[in-house]
Amino acid sequence: MHSKEKMNLKSERRGIHVDQSELLCKKGCGYYGNPAWQGFCSKCWREEYHKARQKQIQEDWELAERLQREEEEAYASSQSTQGAQSLTFSKFEEKKTNEKTRKVTTVKKFFTASSRTGAKKAAQEKIVKQGQLGRERNADNILRDLKEIFTPSWELASPTEEIQEAKAPSPSINRQASIETDRVSKEFIEFLKTYHKSGQDIYKQCKLFLDTMNHKRDLSIEEQSECAQDFYQNVAEKLQTRWKVSPEKVEKAMDQIEKYIMTRQYKYVFCPETTDDEKKDLAVQKRIRALHWVTPQMLCVPVNEEIPEVSDMVVKAITDIIEMDSKRVPRDKLACITKCSKHIFNAIKITKNEPASADDFLPTLIYIVLKGNPPRLQSNIQYITRFCNPSRLMTGEDGYYFTNLCCAVAFIEKLDAQSLNLSQEDFDRFMTGQTSPKKQESENFSPDVCLGVKQMYKNLDLLSQLNERQERIVNEAKKLEKDLIDWTDGITKEVQDIVEKYPLEIKPKNQALAAIDSENVENDKLPPPLQPQVYAG
Repeated sequence: MHSKEKMNLKSERRGIHVDQSELLCKKGCGYYGNPAWQGFCSKCWREEYHKARQKQIQEDWELAERLQREEEEAYASSQSTQGAQSLTFSKFEEKKTNEKTRKVTTVKKFFTASSRTGAKKAAQEKIVKQGQLGRERNADNILRDLKEIFTPSWELASPTEEIQEAKAPSPSINRQASIETDRVSKEFIEFLKTYHKSGQDIYKQCKLFLDTMNHKRDLSIEEQSECAQDFYQNVAEKLQTRWKVSPEKVEKAMDQIEKYIMTRQYKYVFCPETTDDEKKDLAVQKRIRALHWVTPQMLCVPVNEEIPEVSDMVVKAITDIIEMDSKRVPRDKLACITKCSKHIFNAIKITKNEPASADDFLPTLIYIVLKGNPPRLQSNIQYITRFCNPSRLMTGEDGYYFTNLCCAVAFIEKLDAQSLNLSQEDFDRFMTGQTSPKKQESENFSPDVCLGVKQMYKNLDLLSQLNERQERIVNEAKKLEKDLIDWTDGITKEVQDIVEKYPLEIKPKNQALAAIDSENVENDKLPPPLQPQVYAG
């Protein structure tokens, strides 16, 4: 009882504890949920989504029918005023036009290739609507749009021959494949050879799906995701029921199918311009940069990075979570998350000398995300959610680790002072950069802390002081420069004033004095200089 209360107090103190039941689907099916699916698993989310969608379609259908009835009544009342004869003639002309159109369509069918059932129905409905002359088309357009919504985009796929014939003139379809795409294609073909005839059918289904997606670029990313999920489900059911493939081979085949398809679709469906994924990426990166001051102690992370092995594990975990962005296949991105999580568990195990618990894993994962700040984090999460094989996200260790990563990102986005056991004042000062928690921790060290950590914090303080001194020197240098400029301008002005007040007068040059021994023309009558005389002794 005492240990239980202690655990609850510890959970309340750090505010990060997440019960494992909260990771499961809130519908109670036993699979892992996902915040992107509002807490549902992939299966339950699709069921709820289809229910809501069908309800909305039904409401729109009823609205369209009501609008059509109102238009028909308004049309009938306006035509009744013109007399029974004109009304009868109008109906005769309408019937004649419909009959003529129907005959022309019937003759054309004998000379054209067979098309899909959905296309025939749509064509017939369109012909009937074209026969309604003189009416408003608003309600008809709504009904036609709703009928297109009722038909799943996967079922709208044409036969392979028609698709190839339709896309042949378009050069955009024949894009130059990358080296990775060619390599994956060759590996996929070699893999399918082990499945014999069923492998050929799988390859045809994949090619048909890719061609269908190429013609559905205008769909929203949610609709494209639904097409991919429907395709995964249909192929998995065919592998189990029609082709009688064992469950182990089904899982391997689905992995290869996902790899083949998503390698080709990656550049179209990853972080598309029609979504706000890039905006969310920038918001998360900015948020993580603002939280650079968060320490492992604040998150109660049970990891001691002073241990070399633990430090290596932390570096590997950060590398794995960053490497996720370089992968193109959802399964490979999930593998990076799984490797990162396993390194975290190993780091906790080495630090505590006992197996890591789930309560220790989540705060450590949050710390790794804060320290690594992975690029395009939200885009990668959305990409995995939309286009990964749903069975991987619903069960297994991949689904568990991915769900925890989603929880970690959600926690970072909502992180506040209470979550870190800080006062709101300290939290605001840390967020604005007015102070750093590292300076406060450096003042009070426990005796057990090694000298390296003490020296590290001391160096950090010295760097901070040097930074402040450098800023002061730069400011003083700018001030000195301004003073020198002002002094020079002042001196120049004073000199100019003095020159203007006391102008300089230049006098003529004085005559130079003659040298004593030079020739003196004016005094040439002077006696010559004395000559030396020699006297005999």
